[in-house]
Amino acid sequence: MIRFAIQGLLARKLRTALTAIGVVLGVALISGTYVLTDSITSAFDSIFTQNYKNTDAAITGKSAIDASQDGTVTAPSFPADLLQKVRDLPEVGAAGGAVNGEAQLIGKDGKAIVFGGAPNLGFSVDPALPQFNSLALVAGSWPAPDQVVIDTQTAQKKGFRAGDEIGVQARGSVVRMRISGLVEFGAVSSIGGATLAGFDLGTAQRIFDKPGELDQILIAAKPGTGKQQLIDAVDRILPSGTQVRSAEDQAAEDAAGTTDFLNFLQTFLLVFAAIALFVGSFVIANSLSITIAQRTREFATLRTLGASRRQILGSVVLEALVTGIVSAVLGLFLGLAIATGLFKLFDAIGLTLPNDGLVFRTRTIVVALVVGVLVTVLASLRPAWRATRVPPIAAVREGATLAPGRFNRFRPVGAALLAAAGIALVLVGLFADGLKTSTLLSLLGAGVLLLFVGIAAFSSRLVRPLAAFADPVARWAVVVLTALAWPFVLVPVWAVRRLFGRHPEFPRVLPDRPAVAIGGQNSRRDPQRTASTAAALMIGLALVTLVATLGAGLIKPFEDAVDRISSSDYAITAQNNFSPLPPAVAATVAKVPSVEAVTSVRGGQAQAFDKTIPVTAIDRSAPQLLRFDWQTGSQASLTELEPNGAIVDSDYAKQHGLTQGSTITLKMATGKTLQFQVRGIFKPPAGGSPFGNVTIATATFDAATPQPQNLYTFLNIRGGVTAENTAALNAALSSFPNAKALTIEQFKQAQTDSIKSLLNVLYVLLALSVLVSLFGIVNTLVLTVFERTRELGMLRAIGLTRGQVKRMIRQESVITALIGAVIGILVGLLLAWLLAARLEEISFTVPVSQLVIFAVVSVVVGIFAAIWPARRAARLNPLEALQYE
Repeated sequence: MIRFAIQGLLARKLRTALTAIGVVLGVALISGTYVLTDSITSAFDSIFTQNYKNTDAAITGKSAIDASQDGTVTAPSFPADLLQKVRDLPEVGAAGGAVNGEAQLIGKDGKAIVFGGAPNLGFSVDPALPQFNSLALVAGSWPAPDQVVIDTQTAQKKGFRAGDEIGVQARGSVVRMRISGLVEFGAVSSIGGATLAGFDLGTAQRIFDKPGELDQILIAAKPGTGKQQLIDAVDRILPSGTQVRSAEDQAAEDAAGTTDFLNFLQTFLLVFAAIALFVGSFVIANSLSITIAQRTREFATLRTLGASRRQILGSVVLEALVTGIVSAVLGLFLGLAIATGLFKLFDAIGLTLPNDGLVFRTRTIVVALVVGVLVTVLASLRPAWRATRVPPIAAVREGATLAPGRFNRFRPVGAALLAAAGIALVLVGLFADGLKTSTLLSLLGAGVLLLFVGIAAFSSRLVRPLAAFADPVARWAVVVLTALAWPFVLVPVWAVRRLFGRHPEFPRVLPDRPAVAIGGQNSRRDPQRTASTAAALMIGLALVTLVATLGAGLIKPFEDAVDRISSSDYAITAQNNFSPLPPAVAATVAKVPSVEAVTSVRGGQAQAFDKTIPVTAIDRSAPQLLRFDWQTGSQASLTELEPNGAIVDSDYAKQHGLTQGSTITLKMATGKTLQFQVRGIFKPPAGGSPFGNVTIATATFDAATPQPQNLYTFLNIRGGVTAENTAALNAALSSFPNAKALTIEQFKQAQTDSIKSLLNVLYVLLALSVLVSLFGIVNTLVLTVFERTRELGMLRAIGLTRGQVKRMIRQESVITALIGAVIGILVGLLLAWLLAARLEEISFTVPVSQLVIFAVVSVVVGIFAAIWPARRAARLNPLEALQYE
């Protein structure tokens, strides 16, 4: 039986290959995900390790709160005189101090140099202590005062050389500096899109606004001194607000935020790999079911010759096992190409990541092979079990088919119960209170999985009415698309084929009634097969519809929220739309003569009720430009924030029992503990808010926060939005090239563009599942052509042309795709409605134009899926087809 199974696979290479494609693509995404994240992790590890080469211990500022890595809170600096005290310790062999911050390089065109969303790193370098220097000088010399070294990547892309002048913007306006040299970072081949700017210590302290301060001291132990001995000695002289760690611990701390991001990215991508494999399992199960139905006489003959039901089961599972192994191996290595493609995809959306070469770990191989084989074998179990029910007598029956199982009559009820159970789990996950995040996600995942399986199993009952509805839609959709392609594709291809001596049928646009009628009938002939084929596309389009609907539901509330919060004419943001800006930007804009009012929203974090929360700050001009939906209090509350007033959002107030007049204590990042009296409680708009849980006065915030930064700046200008006013603001911002002035409409568009970019990434990843479903339709049609060989021969014999055969197959394919699209879009809308009912931030908005596009795409998928099977069917020799067994 083993030999029989292997020979069967070799005899059906095409069918096996088409069946395996779903697993290949799913495993490829798993492999690609692991290769991508492992490669990025390896590059970051190299970067952080290189930062602390030849270092035994590092001193840094210590934040008094456990702040998240959102860029609004930095560790406090400390007095530079600590460096000499460290050097005086007998355990210390060498010590060097440094400061760092964001340093935006300015190109020759006067614009900020940005490569994707990567950071713009600035820091001091000390050539006198080369053992602590992670940079390698490639050209020129190390920087003297008011000079800078930049990375070779930036220099090459922007046309700079050693000796040129370049603009640098840090905490203040742009300063011009001479490029003293070009550097590379250690042994890492790519640092992603990050730019590097190195200065001498004095220059760095000045442009980062840290006079007489340091951010870090790197220490090497004196020979014979143990690492822990060194750390203990240093720890005894440290002032408050500082800490000492080993080099390894400090590198791990620096990498903590990156590790969290990479873990999220890995999980995020693996979810889409699981979706592709889930869709692929439908393709495998459907293909094997069709193949087994076609091999009824073959299995019956084996039973007649003495094969047991167990042997039949084993042979089918063995075929699936071999298919799974081959598919997993192919997918494993295709993952290398997927990883490369993902690097380029993230680069295209502004997320340029470091890369030190692709990393292919043993874990990747094991997981990819196990998952690929397991999915294939599990998907084959039901078809394999059906194969064991073939009776020996079927070997002598012409056209024998398998009788339905004894539980088949319960299929609709069981499918409905599965779908209902899925919806119930989704409802529990969304609306039950107090669930852990892991529990919530598990309930949602299991619920959606059961919903898809239930609908796929029940949809055979819907095939006939849906096919009747889709038949004319498919017919005229194909006519419209054919008319569009006719002058540009079909006629030129026909002419080329005629030129090479062939005699193709002239392409027609109007539908061929006999051919499309037969195609429509074929789509209704076997509802179970049609439903199983459409199910794969249904899953992909359901998820695409869910994403599109949620995207539309996020964008509209956000735009409404901006209109409700701000009454300003313009907003000032960073060039990338999300990075915070130094207060000097707003101060410069305020000096424009026609500006009537300017207000900024500062951002940071603090600790309250033993938890770290987002905190914002507003100035005295806020009442003129910002509006709040007050639960208690009024706009006058904004004038009562100095020195110890605060406003809080309604959810936070309810959670902690705060009312107007209550006292709340905030512990700031510097360790200062401040008490505030609640002056008002506001309800944030559903589309989001720039304000934290607690909002205080700017002056109070700045006094307790090192290096405060603005999240947003809003302003009103005399005359409103005009070309002249825009030009005046841009002229004022010329000394801050990393900032830009946007009208409020442009601001809304820029912010929603970020949402749209994320949606585009989701569409690209979900396209993989749609691609798998396309091959599922191809596979079903190819197998159907084999099954209907004699029928096709008969149709050809009574006058059906090759072109009509192609159109018949195409019509069946498009109807199947439309059935999957209709069910998928409805399921996606249902899931989006449930999520919107739970989340205030999302409104249920049907993206009609996108749904029409999805329907058109499904028609195109059906057309492309039919090309190859239709050509095979059209090439059948009528006489040979009539004799086919």
